[in-house]
Amino acid sequence: MKRSFVTITVLLVLIVSWSGCSPVEEISDPTDGLSAATEARYQETEVREYEGVRLDPAIGPRDNSITGVQEVDIETYEMKITGLVNEPIVYQYDQVLEKEAYQRLITLYCVEGWDATILWEGVRIMDLLTEAGVKEEGTIAIFHCVDGYTTSMPLDIIEDRDMLLAYSSNGVTLPAEMGYPFIVVAEDKLGYKWARWVNEIEISSDSEYRGFWETRGYGDEAEVKK
Repeated sequence: MKRSFVTITVLLVLIVSWSGCSPVEEISDPTDGLSAATEARYQETEVREYEGVRLDPAIGPRDNSITGVQEVDIETYEMKITGLVNEPIVYQYDQVLEKEAYQRLITLYCVEGWDATILWEGVRIMDLLTEAGVKEEGTIAIFHCVDGYTTSMPLDIIEDRDMLLAYSSNGVTLPAEMGYPFIVVAEDKLGYKWARWVNEIEISSDSEYRGFWETRGYGDEAEVKK
């Protein structure tokens, strides 16, 4: 009897933990299914619909960064392209924004069970890398972030999916919670590949490189299963 009680208790805990990142919330508007807490996460000027698609708030239900939300001083900020490139480059924030911009409607899938469909705007990562000149042996991009976080992806996947380094979400400047000044929009990759507060892209030949969560047991491929 005691064992059955313990088993049932464990199952209940697991069910609650799998149900999402935030507690059940009262629905404020049954016509669109948004809760009061979700509604409150929208910024005042944030676009909420794009080409008939309802957009989710750019700020997620909770912060899951490794050391908290980073407040970046844009006056001293630099974006570096380093490693196996012909000409290492250091960009200022405005220099990146001056490059050709692209918009994409892409869903971020968090390993915690929630997702968010957001209209992103930014520059093509490969445009930045092409300007630096990737050496033939360079096959991996390692993303370094202000908080010490790292993750990596093969260059061929970045190129095939035409991935962006975004500075805007839902028509407004990327909020600090989402990674201002830049987030990697890693389409069809789980959230831990979406590096936030990026300040360096290092080109490497190390296919065995593992980032922060990957060294803690998360899969390196991180493909979203649809």
